[in-house]
Amino acid sequence: MHASSPRLRRTRTLVAALLAGLTLLTCLTGCGKSESSSSSTGSGPLQVVASINQWQSLAVDLGGDQARVDTILSNTSTDAHDYEPTTADIARISRADLVIVNGAGIDDWAAKAAETGQAKLVDVSKASGRKTGDNPHLWFSSQGRRAAAKAVHEAYRQLRPDRAAGFDKAYQDWQGRQARLDNLIADARKHTQGRHYAATESAAYYLCHDLGMEDLTPEGYLRAAANESEPSPEDLVAFRHLLASGRLDMLVLNTQEVNRTSKELAAEARKAHVPVFEVSEQRPDKYRNLEDWISALVQQVPGAKA
Repeated sequence: MHASSPRLRRTRTLVAALLAGLTLLTCLTGCGKSESSSSSTGSGPLQVVASINQWQSLAVDLGGDQARVDTILSNTSTDAHDYEPTTADIARISRADLVIVNGAGIDDWAAKAAETGQAKLVDVSKASGRKTGDNPHLWFSSQGRRAAAKAVHEAYRQLRPDRAAGFDKAYQDWQGRQARLDNLIADARKHTQGRHYAATESAAYYLCHDLGMEDLTPEGYLRAAANESEPSPEDLVAFRHLLASGRLDMLVLNTQEVNRTSKELAAEARKAHVPVFEVSEQRPDKYRNLEDWISALVQQVPGAKA
């Protein structure tokens, strides 16, 4: 997840090569963005591309019929960290009026692709005051969701000022849904405040933080997971001792980052009667939007209900 990780370096190399080819193609064909941009003419829906589906639903809800939103990654089996974009992906991004990226190192390939066009860019991490190296799973953060919605709403108003009233109404409706989700989290926090958890990977950190829970994951294991390296034998021993200690109220398992180690830790947790809370990074298709998904997750957290 850090900028220095091998998979991010490989992705950047691939993106650079694809961008070079795409730039040449654009020059040869003469199909500049200024000729086809729907925002320049003010007719037709805005062409919006989100790098990951967590922000796609938010863009749809805030844009209504004034935005046609495409997403690059929507499959829960695909890891945005490891994704290698195709030339077609980069072409879609370069032709967009608005590009929404998560940032914080999770989708650098999308931000770089946006540089080939004239799209307005919303970087959720920057809007949230985060940077590369910070936990990038901002869709699980109430503050991150509000910052993203505000930034996307402002971008829509700037691109289509004559439709500001409609965008304002959609934003107001979204704020109402987020307020209801915040109330659900506050109610759950009455039961989860001060409870302890450990995680095989840090995807749900912000959700657990919003619920007032304390992360007891061994520091060595956390560093190894953040650097995408194998934990040391000592780190695993410390994790297993923690699971058997009776101090944990749950183990968080990221189902998109399952490997032999995480499977073994989940098995150890169940053996020790520690509930395993499973969560994916991508929004599953059965949830219409981000708020529905997070609401369901909150209610699934062990101990969140009286």
